[in-house]
Amino acid sequence: MAPSSHRRPRVALYGHDTCGLGHLRRNLALAAAIRSAPTRPDVLLITGSPAAQRFPRPEGIDLLVLPSVRKDTDGGYAAGALDVPLDVVVGLRAATLTAALTAWAPDLLVVDKVPHGFRGELAGALEALRRTGTRVVLGLRDVLDGPATARAQWRREGSGQALDRWYDEVWVYGDAAVHDLRRDLRLSPAQTRRTRFLGYLADGRRTGRAAELPHRPGTRTVLAGVGGGADGADLTRALLAAPLPSGTDLVLLPGPFADPAVRADLDRAAGEREDLHVVPFTDSFPDWAAQADAVVCMGGYNTVAEVLATPTPALVVPRTRPRREQLVRARAMASHGLLDVLEAPDAAALGHWIARALTAPGPTRSAFALDGLAAVRRRADELLTHLTRSPRGSESRRAS
Repeated sequence: MAPSSHRRPRVALYGHDTCGLGHLRRNLALAAAIRSAPTRPDVLLITGSPAAQRFPRPEGIDLLVLPSVRKDTDGGYAAGALDVPLDVVVGLRAATLTAALTAWAPDLLVVDKVPHGFRGELAGALEALRRTGTRVVLGLRDVLDGPATARAQWRREGSGQALDRWYDEVWVYGDAAVHDLRRDLRLSPAQTRRTRFLGYLADGRRTGRAAELPHRPGTRTVLAGVGGGADGADLTRALLAAPLPSGTDLVLLPGPFADPAVRADLDRAAGEREDLHVVPFTDSFPDWAAQADAVVCMGGYNTVAEVLATPTPALVVPRTRPRREQLVRARAMASHGLLDVLEAPDAAALGHWIARALTAPGPTRSAFALDGLAAVRRRADELLTHLTRSPRGSESRRAS
């Protein structure tokens, strides 16, 4: 049956958030979009990110923060803050997820990227929600990894079986004309029918409340962001060494997880240079990207999506370890003229690109699907309003 008339619809979003800010920032944007739907659902955002409280949330959205897990540079995992084996933390997270989601009884659950949850932690909750009629959606960014690697991991983790057992739809936050994730994963015909490309989560990310981008009066500005900062040391140092044209300021966002040695270098440089503005943390990147004359950034999904929503020239310097996701995304977008790519951080090359970008016309990006947040809002509202619940397992229900 439809959500009870005596309460608002309920939505839950799950993100495993083992490293950085990407999954958290994407889910926060999704939560705000879904909350703004005409049904005005209450939204519970479940995250593994200890940085979750740093970001503002609209009324009607609350957080459940799971015990943290960290990932090293080679892709291995360990407990985050607790001095216990990883399986203990996973067990605690799994029990918390099952208890929270069965108590919340959402009408719609949107799972970010990992169909079973981190190390299978979501399976118990999914099995319980399957019996209660919750609509379950898997949300995937446009690129997961290099195609062969993504396909191998998808098969190794049994993601296709999880999709068939628990999920009603797959939402891809991208444009198939730029990169078609269905080909990477080789989805079955039934899975392909349940997959919707909703567009990049680009338009609508700006708040309009951000302070002005810091810069000296009369100067042009280059905004540089390295995501959470955990893997941005090489790019940060190359930016510090890059030559800037006269009358140009560099606004550098090292991220909250930057290495202490990198932060020390930045503090020292900021004390010596009037053209350098270091901002350790901000949630204003979408607004500042629109104000800047050029953007240099790594190739994480959220950062790139926020840049696509602006007319600002952008250079992406993607990481390639432990995943090639950023490189695949950057190359695909560059092939369509959406941005430029520098495949390794190099101070001289950065300076050359900045000098050219400050005088060249900006790219045209309007031909591509950038309205993913509006599409998510519409589809969530359709699921919450118009679709009746029926027992899982029927192809007809999933195709509705």
